[in-house]
Amino acid sequence: MSAEPIEVDARGLEPPQPMMRILEALASLPAGATLRARTDRRPMHLFPILTERGYAAETQEQTDGSFLTLIRRA
Repeated sequence: MSAEPIEVDARGLEPPQPMMRILEALASLPAGATLRARTDRRPMHLFPILTERGYAAETQEQTDGSFLTLIRRA
């Protein structure tokens, strides 16, 4: 059984605050859990950091123009 996803809503924040909030939340992500991050922009600068730290991410644009990024251990 996997852990409940952690939700981070970083919409409305100016860079680099969304990335900082997401990285802070990842520090406490339980094994097997997924982090669901909502942002106003596609978090392009976040992807190399996630890869470097052993995470996989998938981003989807939402109907309201925001982005939902699912992050889990690779």
